[in-house]
Amino acid sequence: MRTSIRTAAVAATTVSLALLGTACSGDGAGDSGRGPASPSASATSGAPAKALSAAELEKLIVEQADLPGHQVQKAKASDLVKPGDVSTDQAPCKPLADAMSFLSAGDPAASVQRRVVEVPSKTGSPEDALGALAAPVTNVTLGSYEGQGAQEAFASLKAAGTDCAGGFGVTGQGEKAKVTGVAPETLAAGDESLAWTVTSDVDGKPFVTKLVVFRKGGTLVSFSTISLGGTVRELPRKVVEAQAAKLS
Repeated sequence: MRTSIRTAAVAATTVSLALLGTACSGDGAGDSGRGPASPSASATSGAPAKALSAAELEKLIVEQADLPGHQVQKAKASDLVKPGDVSTDQAPCKPLADAMSFLSAGDPAASVQRRVVEVPSKTGSPEDALGALAAPVTNVTLGSYEGQGAQEAFASLKAAGTDCAGGFGVTGQGEKAKVTGVAPETLAAGDESLAWTVTSDVDGKPFVTKLVVFRKGGTLVSFSTISLGGTVRELPRKVVEAQAAKLS
């Protein structure tokens, strides 16, 4: 996961510097994450979902026009990792590690990704430049599932929020990192939702990730927000709201 964090950080830096250059040139229900792992009766009611294709998901994921004050980019191949490249020292924690690594939990039939960078309101002084480099960056992943796959993936994340609250080890593309705590937060979206503050140890220093997932029918959406400053204070509510609106 350290590799994923560093990849995201590099991307955030590149985007922020580009924004600074543009500005200087003058161009214009919330679920606590606690509870049983099995899907609720309401979550499993109705006909089994038919998975959407990647092309169909591309029409549903957030784009630039949906998020004023943000820059939205399609994820590059270099930003993505394969499910087999991420492992945890506790099997129940793998869904959380996946959600933090631009991956859909479980076994999606298709998935698409976007990177969303919050645009700083001021980019004039050196202090503003430092603030721009620490702007929140949110990785958005939409996964589509056959049958009850989305409900099952959501249930695995719900269980992980409880079972892995004390932390777990992660290996991403051969590099190891340590999650030291997973604390529940509250945010309502879709048919059911979960949110956490995840604290990791990166090179001996705390690194905070805000993690949100929600399910809408057979589609599961995850949001992983980081900052080069190492601390993200708020959940990515505007990004979540914009994505939820496109799926409603």
